[in-house]
Amino acid sequence: MVTPLARPGRSLLRRPVTILGLSLIALTSAARAATDYFSSWPAGSSPQEIGRRVAERFIASPHPNFGIGRNFIIYPEVCAWYGSLTFAQLAGDQDLTAQLVQRFQPFFSTEASLIPKPIHVDLSVFGAVPLELAIETKDPRYLKMGQAMADAQWDNPVDLVELAKTPSAAIEPSVTAEAIQRGLSPQTRFWVDDMYMITILQTQAYRATGDAKYIDRAAKEAAAYLDKLQEPNGLFHHAPDVPYFWGRGDGWFAVGMAELLRSLPADHPLRPRIMEGYHKMMASLLQYQDPQGMWHQLIDHPEAWPETSCTGMFAFAMITGVKNGWLDADRYGPAARKAWLALIPYINPNGDIRDVCEGTNKKADLQYYLTRGKKVGDMHGQAPLLWCASALLR
Repeated sequence: MVTPLARPGRSLLRRPVTILGLSLIALTSAARAATDYFSSWPAGSSPQEIGRRVAERFIASPHPNFGIGRNFIIYPEVCAWYGSLTFAQLAGDQDLTAQLVQRFQPFFSTEASLIPKPIHVDLSVFGAVPLELAIETKDPRYLKMGQAMADAQWDNPVDLVELAKTPSAAIEPSVTAEAIQRGLSPQTRFWVDDMYMITILQTQAYRATGDAKYIDRAAKEAAAYLDKLQEPNGLFHHAPDVPYFWGRGDGWFAVGMAELLRSLPADHPLRPRIMEGYHKMMASLLQYQDPQGMWHQLIDHPEAWPETSCTGMFAFAMITGVKNGWLDADRYGPAARKAWLALIPYINPNGDIRDVCEGTNKKADLQYYLTRGKKVGDMHGQAPLLWCASALLR
């Protein structure tokens, strides 16, 4: 079994020394430029301060109730948990890490019933947390749990009876059949949200095991979603039958691509396709950032309200791109910094961010998106803050 770094490493060794040297110079230049834009923070706005405040808020929060009849963990808590773990690790905060590990322990006993069945993207993504714990602690219990969920995401057939009980359960048999025929996950819906839910789980499984099948799955899924959903302007409709550029929906895609590209081997055959889609999206987003640094509930509707979860997601994707040398630092660094600083005033003294779009199903209705409710402290918004803090420290 190869490690995640083995394949790109062998590829690099085959390249001429001059090309390798130029690549290292480019990466060094990108790192230097990133330091210029991602340092010297105003008081109270550094990633260390914000990340710790939001992570401590997560630890103090009970499992959220996401709706009547749901007695299991779903994706918003998973996303905040993953972000808290990566932040604590990158900040070198062992006490915070210990508290986050402790929060997970009841799942092995008294809270085992809260573990979701991995039959839907919103549920299977739970596996990203035990996989992160496996990476950080080397405890095989976490690896077993997370890897089982990653493998189940490719199981067939889908349990339609159980699936009907889940949130956002709309699965179209024709889409499922197409996905299976193409070697994609039967959980494929071609909703923009899935680009994070599927790819982060498979990418985490790759990071934890080094097994190339997981990163191959993630890349194949990403390329299929790019081909199906990306519009000529670089953005993504919520779904093929919903022609609106919903902020957080596009945010899932932006974060999903950035996370995948962080681990996708340099010589992977699908890397150029995914990088092309990522660049196209990032260039488009620059045009829609408002003067304050925010993106809006509907990206291309300036009358829509500034929305914090998508702003955090787009900031993460740009920070990650600048730091890895995928994006021009002088073009994207200021935009990412402006977005991060724009989010800070939205965070209240409790560590909760406001103006987070409520959970949103797809609907072909403009007013439905424009009038969605604004939440405070919703983990859809807390998670991107933690991702950004992690990216700034990474």
